[in-house]
Amino acid sequence: MRQLLGSLVQQTSYSTKQLLPNQTIKTILKSDSTNVSVSGWVRSVRKQKQLSFATINDGSTLKGIQAILNNKDAENLTTGTCVQLQGSLIDSPGKEQSKELQVNSVNILGDCDSTYPLQKKRHTLEYLRSIGHLRMRGNTGSAVLRVRNAASEGLHKFFKEQEFILTNTPILTSHDCEGGGEVFGVSPLDSKDPNAFFKKPAYLTVSGQLHAEIMASALSRVYTFGPVFRAEESLTSRHLAEFWMLEAEMSFIDRLDPLLDVTEGSIKETTKHVMNNCGEDLEFFNQWVDKSLMERLAKSVDKPFVRMTYTEAIEILQRVQDKEKNRFEFPTTWGCSLQSEHERYLASEYCGQPVFVTDYPKEIKPFYMRMNEDDQTVGCFDLLLPGIGELVGGSMREERYGVLEQKMRDGKMNVEDYQWYLDLRKYGSAPHGGYGIGFERLLLWLTGLENVKEVIPMPRWFGNCKY
Repeated sequence: MRQLLGSLVQQTSYSTKQLLPNQTIKTILKSDSTNVSVSGWVRSVRKQKQLSFATINDGSTLKGIQAILNNKDAENLTTGTCVQLQGSLIDSPGKEQSKELQVNSVNILGDCDSTYPLQKKRHTLEYLRSIGHLRMRGNTGSAVLRVRNAASEGLHKFFKEQEFILTNTPILTSHDCEGGGEVFGVSPLDSKDPNAFFKKPAYLTVSGQLHAEIMASALSRVYTFGPVFRAEESLTSRHLAEFWMLEAEMSFIDRLDPLLDVTEGSIKETTKHVMNNCGEDLEFFNQWVDKSLMERLAKSVDKPFVRMTYTEAIEILQRVQDKEKNRFEFPTTWGCSLQSEHERYLASEYCGQPVFVTDYPKEIKPFYMRMNEDDQTVGCFDLLLPGIGELVGGSMREERYGVLEQKMRDGKMNVEDYQWYLDLRKYGSAPHGGYGIGFERLLLWLTGLENVKEVIPMPRWFGNCKY
């Protein structure tokens, strides 16, 4: 059988040749072809006395390609029109592009009405959000999606290289991982009893962590990447009702440092991947959104992330508060949660770079985090980024059956509902830890944008579920 499989592999010819009939503009601009076919949407048209110039974009690049047409061929071209152009690829005398298309024939695939809302001018992000079904056709919207794609690629690449296995955790769940109660209930539309279908309450997941721990107890290193849901009635620039999380769990680590190393590596390698593959898009964001973006990203991959304990962070904040009495709205005493203003000060002003804050008081963290030897703190961390605040949260997981069960009882949890989670500690428990990355917040970091609603294709938030 092994010989047969080997023979089949040798006989099979795998190819990465182009399978679709049309090439992307990105590929065309890199090719040595002369006669080409370009498909895309008209971004702009300039009509002069003898010639017309149209910018065509198919979403594969930021700038697209400039097409040169005679005025007759350009008569019916307007911004937004979907076209297929045949012509010759020639060197461009302009500085904006190395090549341009000398058009021989025009095929209009889809006319565009004169009410098309995206014209050649700058639109506000708020306006673009109001036309979410079209905003990807603009520079900002398309650049966001390319960076989003590259960031996803970078994360998958990193975890593959570190021998993690991609797993799929359920979207429907019977528990609230964080214990905050901000969950969406699920039931059939016409059901009078919300528990009738599953014979118990069911929710949209707020985290895949507990399920990922199941898989890590068998496969050692796993990660999951998918949508999660929070029923928070929040209208801030940092909150969505539906967003994406990458969550990783790994067995056979018994200290926080290796977990921080993996976390730092995943963020740095993903940032490098985006910088290497989306240079044109990042330059666009650097010019129009955040003029310090490129410098900030380069600095973040060159220098080690700062590491400090929660206790050290509180001492730093208290010194600032003592010196500037009204600096912080919220208290900076030991035992209080760090608020956004505290996180931003630590990352943006005090450190000026990404910083891990570790070992928080046990009272302000979830039940599954491993108790430290001081019996006051748990082995956990938040990764804070300048301008963003918290990007990653993680911890060592409590692997001791008795300690975990007691924490559940102290938290007034229904232990019977979580017996399966306790069983993981009963049947060959292993020291382990994990973390979760808020993908949209990572995209804020990579683009310089300030609102998570701009970096997800179809944002859902309190009071809004359009499309």
